[in-house]
Amino acid sequence: MDRPRIIVTAVVLALLGAIVPIVAMFHFSSVLAVQEEHDRLALFANRAIARADISLKDATGALREIDRFTGDRCSVGHIARMRQLTINTRSIEEMGYFENGLLKCTSWGSTEGSVAQTAPDFTTGDGVAVTARMLPLANRDHPLMALRYKDHNVLVDPVRFVDVIVDPDIQLALATKQGILLGALNGPDPARIGKIIAGPGKGLDDGHLFATARGADWIAVASEPESQIVDSVRRQRLLLLPLGAFIAAFTIGMVVWLSRRRLSPLRELQIAVRKREFIVHYQPIVELRTGKCIGAEALVRWRRPDGSLVRPDLFIPLAEESGLIAAITDQVVAHVVLDLNRLLVANRSLHIAVNLSPADVETARILPVIEKALQHTGIRPRQIWLEATERGFVNIDSARSTLIRARELGHAVAIDDFGTGYSSLSHLEGLPLDALKIDKSFIDTIATNSATSSVTPHIIDMAKTLKLKIVAEGVETQAQADYLLERDVDYGQGWLFARPMPAAEFIAYCRKMKA
Repeated sequence: MDRPRIIVTAVVLALLGAIVPIVAMFHFSSVLAVQEEHDRLALFANRAIARADISLKDATGALREIDRFTGDRCSVGHIARMRQLTINTRSIEEMGYFENGLLKCTSWGSTEGSVAQTAPDFTTGDGVAVTARMLPLANRDHPLMALRYKDHNVLVDPVRFVDVIVDPDIQLALATKQGILLGALNGPDPARIGKIIAGPGKGLDDGHLFATARGADWIAVASEPESQIVDSVRRQRLLLLPLGAFIAAFTIGMVVWLSRRRLSPLRELQIAVRKREFIVHYQPIVELRTGKCIGAEALVRWRRPDGSLVRPDLFIPLAEESGLIAAITDQVVAHVVLDLNRLLVANRSLHIAVNLSPADVETARILPVIEKALQHTGIRPRQIWLEATERGFVNIDSARSTLIRARELGHAVAIDDFGTGYSSLSHLEGLPLDALKIDKSFIDTIATNSATSSVTPHIIDMAKTLKLKIVAEGVETQAQADYLLERDVDYGQGWLFARPMPAAEFIAYCRKMKA
């Protein structure tokens, strides 16, 4: 991915990282508020079930107790016992006795007229028949619930079954599993209660949040208007938005960190290696005596996707430090073969100098790479010079082994930028070299009065003593060229003769010089 795409991607991710957590926290605050309210409603519904079970247990206990009475039915003692049980049992409004299906007496005395038993709506697991709605003789405007066990029944105010303390906005209802409403608090809509009972345990219906609880004999429903959760949503947001802001900040920080990492010089160099953004320019090397081009040095260039070139001194040290120099060197070799195959086969006197990294000098890794690249090309190994800087000779034994192997394969070996590193005469004498390249910094001192101006002739004399070919780098003036020629330096390289150029220009240059 190139720099513009990385930047665009980073901006998009940063925006998403800032927006998504905040939006998510808004959403989750609503979800959590609804969940919290559902849990609260479920708590009230479960309390209603517990209250109904207690009321049923009390009423059932009273019925069983009166059923065990051994005296005559509807006698003074029987009526007194029913009255006592009615008074002592909080949920019971009245107790009665039926004989042959007709009400004969109640806890308030004997009855007149004929009040028949009603058909029950359902029977509990304890054998108690329940009639959800009936109108008592004393107050026919207030329906009561009738519970019957054998020949006795009790009348219970339905409110006793939902006698739970709730907030004014919470509606509570108790119904049978068949949907018969038994008791209600704060006026819930019976139609909505019936629909809720047939559905899930929690949810939203007709603008009301609801939760249900199921007992052995009935279902409790607690509900409230959806608008009541506004405060809960606000409270959840106050809790979650700081978390969302933290996540957003963390995400943006990670995006920035990763983007900087991807846009770091090392990451950009890794991308360039992977995308093979390196090209080769060729700087001609000429024979000083005749002016004839006898070859060139292959100089790597990093060409970005926008066409701009990065100077080698800005990326070669990083490439060597990171180990990417090996892949770059391999790409240089591939370019040389691809660019100049026909030229080198047509003109055997030409050679191309390829620079080796210190790591390649120490390990000889590059030699089989070059050998494979030259297969079936017609290019002779002698036409590929290998240049090693003095930094590659720190481990002199490994360097010697690599250079010996290179010469065995047919390559000429040159020491590059001589005089700027660690080599000594004793080192040079022990290395299998063919040429020595004088660094530009010494060529620049020719015809000057600088302190190092006297070093150049000593380097030339030393190279002659070792019978090495001499290449002067960075020749920019005719005076420098004349000086070098006067001292029998073999070859020159520099802007006086030609600047580094792409392959097509170099091929044209060679043909022109030959003509």
